[in-house]
Amino acid sequence: MSELLIKDVEKTFVETFQTEPLLIFSPGRINIIGEHTDYNDGFVFPAAVDKGIAAAIQKSDTGKSTAIALDLDSTIEFELDKLKPSKEGSWENYVFGVVAEIQNRNIVVGDFNIMFKGNIPGGAGMSSSAALENSVVYGLNELFDLGLSKHDMILISQKAEHNYVGVKCGIMDQYASMFGIENNALHLDCRSVESKPYEINFKDHQLMLINTNVKHSLSDSAYNDRRSACESISELLGVKALRDATEADLETIMNEVTPSNYQKALYVIQENERTLKAAKAIEDGDLQKLGKLIYQSHAGLSDQYKVSCEELDFLVTQAKKNKHVLGARMMGGGFGGCTINLIANTEAESFAETASKAYKQKFDKECSVYFIQLSDGTHVVK
Repeated sequence: MSELLIKDVEKTFVETFQTEPLLIFSPGRINIIGEHTDYNDGFVFPAAVDKGIAAAIQKSDTGKSTAIALDLDSTIEFELDKLKPSKEGSWENYVFGVVAEIQNRNIVVGDFNIMFKGNIPGGAGMSSSAALENSVVYGLNELFDLGLSKHDMILISQKAEHNYVGVKCGIMDQYASMFGIENNALHLDCRSVESKPYEINFKDHQLMLINTNVKHSLSDSAYNDRRSACESISELLGVKALRDATEADLETIMNEVTPSNYQKALYVIQENERTLKAAKAIEDGDLQKLGKLIYQSHAGLSDQYKVSCEELDFLVTQAKKNKHVLGARMMGGGFGGCTINLIANTEAESFAETASKAYKQKFDKECSVYFIQLSDGTHVVK
């Protein structure tokens, strides 16, 4: 699937710019467990997948740079010494942000042309934005021999998102997209930004995503609200981040915080624990245990952290009715996007059909089903 995507981008680039490009593939990601723990310095368990962004990039000798988003049929020309954010929600901010953050390190980038196209389903919570940022920074690093390490690159991508896109994201998305390893999930410590790969043997099970195809509008503001609630509770506890707090610590300030913020902090502390238990379950090859933890994660996201929505909860309830689904939960920031389901191979198609039918009946709207493989991170395509 991605091979066709890469060929398509290459062909269109050559037709447009009459020159052979450098080709980069940067994957989207899933997260098995550990949601909203990343900006609390906690643990997450992401993996790069076989869907992503294909980018073609080459130097430009016209005195200006061009970026083309093929999916959107949109082109923007810009000068590197006059970069500033476009209006909120503009795709080019991902490109401008990366270039600006490289320049902030006093590194000189030359003019370039870039063209990209993706097969990550939009609004699925699979981090198409991180994949795009990584493809830009990786491409520029290769093209201009900037000497950036992969760690440098993900920090540049993250800063681009903070300063140009306006989303105060953690580091998980960029990390998983850059460092992914085929057939592995990465147990990532978001404080040290180091991970341990866990090869997952799914045996006779697989991962399946079901996209609600909804995105409720409060997602960005709610994300920033949750983040500041976590930070204020950390401050009250006198710790750097909630990763350092225990449930017992939290009880000591129970009367100083609102019940809803108490539950949010409790969720983060418990979810962090769940990622450690999930690592152990994967090591032991215990998919039943992993599935239970995934279900618990959803309950916390829905009831305590309050970032789920009716559509996501409905799909998880459908999963619970089917004994062949070991675990299911919402994935990503919330308020829409996908559920991730750990399901027996033999039952995946029929569950997909049943759940889709029930969803259509309930919401008069289609959901979409994706089967994914765990894959390598951002790389040059030979």
